[in-house]
Amino acid sequence: MKIDVVNLDAKTVGSVELADEVFGVEVRRDILARMVNYQLAKRRAGTHKTKIVSEVQGTTKKPYKQKGTGRARQGSLRSAQFRGGGVIFGPVVRSHAHDLPKKVRLMALRVALSSKAAAGKLVVLEQAVAASPKTKELAGCLAKLKLNDALFIDGAELNVNFALASRNLPHIDVLPQQGANVYDILRCDTLVLTKDAVQALEARLK
Repeated sequence: MKIDVVNLDAKTVGSVELADEVFGVEVRRDILARMVNYQLAKRRAGTHKTKIVSEVQGTTKKPYKQKGTGRARQGSLRSAQFRGGGVIFGPVVRSHAHDLPKKVRLMALRVALSSKAAAGKLVVLEQAVAASPKTKELAGCLAKLKLNDALFIDGAELNVNFALASRNLPHIDVLPQQGANVYDILRCDTLVLTKDAVQALEARLK
């Protein structure tokens, strides 16, 4: 698959051949769904917690005698049926992460890249380098490229000026190639890869 390479001035400066085994695979929604669920589950804090009966502060004394009162028998004021008592089967601190085979995770990244290419939402940029860290200047360049909701993936190192200039732009995210992930790719409208990112992703996913 051949695609044009553009620069920040929205001018075509060449073309690049994209590997079909990375950018041209079948789009499988089931694989994408599994990967997104895996990512979202893994990043959950899991710090929700309620107190069980033994953790509630209060007396351990029996409220009243077992028989003769005409009331239901009770053993503790900290039981769940009393106000301020413990919670039965409440949430506890735990990890929500679950396993997903590495082959499936790599396949999901290929499918996500291919889905953007198939939808015409993939742009290859010559390089993501800004002359100064001015947000206004970068916003003007993105307006020429008609990008208002995009994820930029660069090589192993981000250009400092570009990262600083894009930091204050809404719906614009910048990641190094090792941070490329399915959730962020699907969340953005347009995926912008630099030539270095294309080479790195192809080497990683072939």
